[in-house]
Amino acid sequence: MLKPEKQSKQRHHAQAMAAIELITKHPPNRSRIVENADQRASTPFTGYITMVEGARVRLRGWQQAAVALGSAVGALVDPRRADLIAALGETTGKPAFERVLERMKRNPEGREILLDRPRVISNNVGHAWDLPENTFGAAYAKFMGSRNFSPDDRPPVRFMETEELAYVAMRAREVHDFWHTLFGLPTNLIGESALKVIEFEQMLLPMCFLSVIGGTARFNDKQRSLFNTHYFPWAVRAGMKSTDLMCVYYEKHFHEGLEVVRQRWGIIPAPSIQR
Repeated sequence: MLKPEKQSKQRHHAQAMAAIELITKHPPNRSRIVENADQRASTPFTGYITMVEGARVRLRGWQQAAVALGSAVGALVDPRRADLIAALGETTGKPAFERVLERMKRNPEGREILLDRPRVISNNVGHAWDLPENTFGAAYAKFMGSRNFSPDDRPPVRFMETEELAYVAMRAREVHDFWHTLFGLPTNLIGESALKVIEFEQMLLPMCFLSVIGGTARFNDKQRSLFNTHYFPWAVRAGMKSTDLMCVYYEKHFHEGLEVVRQRWGIIPAPSIQR
């Protein structure tokens, strides 16, 4: 019969392996429309439990390191694996998310977000498709529709220890497309790398820094020159000038003009470069 210490060690090893298996199976389809969005998000809190709380896995320190390493390697092999990038962000980003949480608690709009816990899912943001042209909501709907993206396709949070941190991590993930819309960035390699620079400045997530390194390593000579000359300097300036973007209740500003909210939040749109 195995000693309790050995049984515990084997159990923890099995948990880590299960966690790595969890994040390497069933890659998400970014363009897939989730059919059960209405059932899963009848209220913001219900949606939170289903997509955030219900999928969480508790890891010990070495298990967390194993998942982080596995996610990093997998994401480098296939950068389209949003689930691996998300797992990397969660397993390396706890201190950063804790700082974001404290900032949100000190900010009136941030506190409102934490109280309401809004979810960026079809059931909650679908009205954006009906808003007048030139509004922020219409611009977001155009961005999503032109790419056949669904707001329901974000992978769930699995490796945060508390409900509050899980929600902050989910919020950071779900507002990503709002930031694409506000900064006018495409979803190609240059656009995503530039947005990761802004996200790093806003949240100091190690995953964002690693994503910039990984993204730029895949550039061809023309892309690298374009990024280093135009997009990187712009992203550094834009990230520093804008307000604390994690403390913005975007959904309550859908009806306002895109340029109005850009000015209010200090948003500098991406440069328009002839390629």
